[in-house]
Amino acid sequence: MSTIAKTPEPPYYAVIFTSLRTEGDNGYSETASNMLMLASEQPGYLGVESAREDLGITVSYWSDLESIRNWKLNIEHQEAQKTGHEKWYSSFKVRISRVERDYGI
Repeated sequence: MSTIAKTPEPPYYAVIFTSLRTEGDNGYSETASNMLMLASEQPGYLGVESAREDLGITVSYWSDLESIRNWKLNIEHQEAQKTGHEKWYSSFKVRISRVERDYGI
């Protein structure tokens, strides 16, 4: 991902997913692309930013907590999470934050 998400005026929410991958792709790239497309179709989705070297960080932006809950409950997303736990991530952390202020150029 090589763009900065265009988010609305705060407040809104950020889901910060930090991860360490296991060796090999094992279907990860295709599923990650599918999840980004699926997330973008969800009500309340505002955008995403992602970077990966050894440590991966993906931040998705949402209008409200209900939208985040609904995304977490999405069946296809749950299947991808299960596979991630079993074969793609050696470690991960999810943080949910309310964005009170943003600025930039």
